Amino acid sequence: MKAISAKVSEGLNIGANLISADNSGAKIVRIVGVKLAKAKKRKQVAAKVADWVKVSVRKGIPDMKGKVFDAVVVRQKKSYRRLTGERIAFEDNAVAILKDEKGNPKGTQIKGPVAREVLERWPQVAKIASIVH
Repeated sequence: MKAISAKVSEGLNIGANLISADNSGAKIVRIVGVKLAKAKKRKQVAAKVADWVKVSVRKGIPDMKGKVFDAVVVRQKKSYRRLTGERIAFEDNAVAILKDEKGNPKGTQIKGPVAREVLERWPQVAKIASIVH
């Protein structure tokens, strides 16, 4: 995975419920794992903006409910610092669901803003976003 140009604080633990920001059919998802994460011994990993996570669909269309998908975190409530010195925090935690490991999104549009760090690491996801903030 490509590095991002921000000191992002990990704001989403495993088990956190998030909004699915795209139109893939899922509404509420739960983080069940963080892909390519490194942690110290006996420390649980956490996710941050632009991370690749495994999510389980909790609410949504019936054929997606209970299934596990790959996703990208596009917004987080916990503030983080960009290299310009500014601090960024969104009003909710949200993900965009992926359909394959290459980073192609399952939906065709993303509701709400997407962090600029997602554009650096996942250009296909940011391409379908309405606002990159």
